[in-house]
Amino acid sequence: MSMRRHLAVVHVIGLASGLGLAAACSAPALPAELSLAYEREAAGDTEGALAAFRKAQVGCGEPGTTRLQREDCARAFLGEAELLERDGRTDEAIAAFAAVPDRTGGAPPPSAQALWRAGRLAYDTDRVPEAAGFLWRVVTEYPDEAFAGDAVAFVVTRTRAIDAPTLWKRLSDLYPGLDHTAVADNLLWALADLAEHELADPLAARELYDRIPRDHPGSGLRDDARWNGARISRATEDPRGAVERLRALLATREVSLGAGSYFSVWLDDAQLELGRVLRDELKDLPAAAAAFTELPADYPRSILVDDALDELTTTELARGDTRAACSAAARLLKHDPESRFAPRAKDVRSACP
Repeated sequence: MSMRRHLAVVHVIGLASGLGLAAACSAPALPAELSLAYEREAAGDTEGALAAFRKAQVGCGEPGTTRLQREDCARAFLGEAELLERDGRTDEAIAAFAAVPDRTGGAPPPSAQALWRAGRLAYDTDRVPEAAGFLWRVVTEYPDEAFAGDAVAFVVTRTRAIDAPTLWKRLSDLYPGLDHTAVADNLLWALADLAEHELADPLAARELYDRIPRDHPGSGLRDDARWNGARISRATEDPRGAVERLRALLATREVSLGAGSYFSVWLDDAQLELGRVLRDELKDLPAAAAAFTELPADYPRSILVDDALDELTTTELARGDTRAACSAAARLLKHDPESRFAPRAKDVRSACP
C-alpha cells in the first residue's frame, strides 16, 4: 500500500459515513432488451451489451412500476456496471455502481451490492476517501444486508494496522444505533478482534465475544465467539471461565438434535478442549475422562476421535486405572491403526495384562 493511501485511510476511517432475488419454481421471462444484453455480452460484444443494458433501463424509476419491473431494472443497472468493470473501464464502473441507489430508489439488495462493489473498486484504484464513503454507507444505510458485514470486514482488514484506535472508536460509535440490525454482530466481532490483537486487551475482547451469543443469539458468529471466549479464558488463566463457555457451546448440540438441522464446526474441538481444561487446569480427572469418552460417542466421524482416545488413555493412567487405560488404547488402535498416537497406544497395550 502506498504512503498516500495510508495517510488517506487514516483520514477517512472516521468519516460519517448479488442482487438477492427469491428463487421460484419458474422465473418470468426477461424483458427483450435485458435478454439481448446478456446475449451480446456472452458473444463478446461489449458495446452492444452496454447499449442493450441502457435501453433496458428506460422507464426505470417511473411511478407505478411493479416489483418484477424494479428487479429487472436493478439487473440492468448492475449488469452495466459489472460489464464496465470486466472491460477494465474502472472509473466508469465505479460511477455506475455508485449511481445504483439513486437509480433504484434505494432498493436494499442491489443498492447494498452496488455500493460494496464501488467501495472495493475505489479502494483498489487508490481512491480511498471515496471507497470509505461507499463502504460506510453500506453499513449505515443497509445494515440488514449481508454486504454490510462484508464492508465491515473489508474496512477492518485494510485499516487495522494503520490507526486501530480511530477504527475502534468509529465501530464503537456505530454499534448503539445498529444494535438491532443484522450487522450488529459483525461490529461486535470486529471490536473484539481489534481489542485482542491491536489494543492488547484480551479481557475486553472476551467481554465483546460474550455479547454476541447473549445479545444476538441468532448470529452465525455465536459459536465462534464462544470458542474464542473460551480460548481467551484459558490464556488468561481462567479455566472455570473456559469450561463455562465450552459447555455453553456444547449445549448447542442438544438444541441441534431437537431441531435436526445445525451442528457447529466447533463442537468436537470444544469437547476435546473441555477434557484438557478439566484435567490440566482444574485437576478434575473423572470429569476429564468423561469428556474425552464423550467425543467418540457423540462425534464418531470426527478427525479428533484418536486425539480423544489418546487423551483418555493418558487421563486413565493418571487416575491409576490401568484397565480403563488399556481399554482406551485398544479402542484407539482399532479405530485407526495408523494414527500418530498408535505407537504410544501400543506401548500401553504391551504393559496390559
